[in-house]
Formats: sequence, structure tokens, C-alpha cells
Amino acid sequence: MKRIAVLASGRGSNFEAIARAVKSGKIPANLPVLITDNRNAKAIERAEKLGINWIFVDPTSFPDRETYDAKIVAILKHLNVDLVCLAGYRKIVTSVFIKAFPMKILNIHPALLPSFPGLKAQEKAIRYGVKVSGATVHFVDEGVDTGPIVIQAVVPVSPEDTPETLSEKILSFEHRIYPQAIKWFVEGRIKVNGRNVIVENADYSKLPAVPALEDF
Repeated sequence: MKRIAVLASGRGSNFEAIARAVKSGKIPANLPVLITDNRNAKAIERAEKLGINWIFVDPTSFPDRETYDAKIVAILKHLNVDLVCLAGYRKIVTSVFIKAFPMKILNIHPALLPSFPGLKAQEKAIRYGVKVSGATVHFVDEGVDTGPIVIQAVVPVSPEDTPETLSEKILSFEHRIYPQAIKWFVEGRIKVNGRNVIVENADYSKLPAVPALEDF
């Protein structure tokens, strides 16, 4: 059975969605650890309630980002992790991390990439005046939110939306498309050819999520 780990820095709602999907058996995998760079992350409370081990790795204890990432990689390798899921992880991972887990790191972003990468994506979308926004699960490469896209979900943007209300709309789909992408990965259905990611036997014909959600 595949082993997945989650890295989170904040409230951990996506972590909890993933963890509950694992515990319910919807994702046929083990989740041995949550790793956080923030000792006060709400994700820790969620992990404790769900009975999942967590590790705090203090970034201030390391001389640079590469050394910090090397420590996390060592932990993940020790635990024989097959897939790393970034869920509100506020650090850009270095090449040390990416080379250790090539095409085995997923991230979720609250926008329809390649639009609005980086921080405050919902605010950027509203300021730009887009009529739809959404969420993207993608593989992590050495750019910022530039890796190959696995699945996207679309939500409407209304004239009354604020960054907060748009965030809530998007979050409801984040909690569905992220566990779905992870399930596809652990089932071996994801194939990557350059920038093109294909989920075998998936439905690409209809919105709001493409490929279509199957289990969430």
C-alpha cells in the first residue's frame, strides 16, 4: 500500500480532508505523518484529533532552505513515503526536495493556473475582474505553481464576492479534488508526459471539475 505524507503550515483543512479520506478507505493508502514548519499550526490539532503522528521541523534551526529541506527529505525517506502532498505549506520547496521526489509532490492552489500563481490568488482574481475562478491540483516543479496540472475545478465569481467569500467557494472544491487526485496517484492511474498529465479512464467532458470527480 502506498504511503503519503502531508506538509502544512496553517489551519489544515485540506490535510483533514485528505486524512479523513484515508481513514475511511476512500484513498487506499497509509498516512504516517503530518510535517509542519509552524508549531502553532491548527493542522496539528486536527492531526491529534485524527490520531495521526505529526512532526514540527523548526526552520530557524537550519542555516538555509536547502539544509532544512534535506532534513524533511530524510524524514520522508525514513518513513518510506511514496507521495508528498503540500496543503497550505507556506514554503517554496527547493531543488533538494524536488530531486528527491520527482513527480511525486502534489500541491493545491486556489486559482485556475496558470492564472494568479503565488500568494493571495483569490484577491488577485477579484481585482482582475475574472468571472470564473477555481482550484488546481498540480505536480510541483522548481517554479512557483508552474508544475503539470492534474485536475481543476471551476467556481463562478459574483460581483459581490470578496476574497473571503471566493475563498470559501473554492475551498469546498479543494476538499474534493485534492483527495481525488491523490486517489488517482496511489491507484497508478496518473501518467505524466512533459506538461501533459493524463488520468487513465477519466471523464474529461464536463464541468465543474475536469477530469470529473469520481469518488468525492
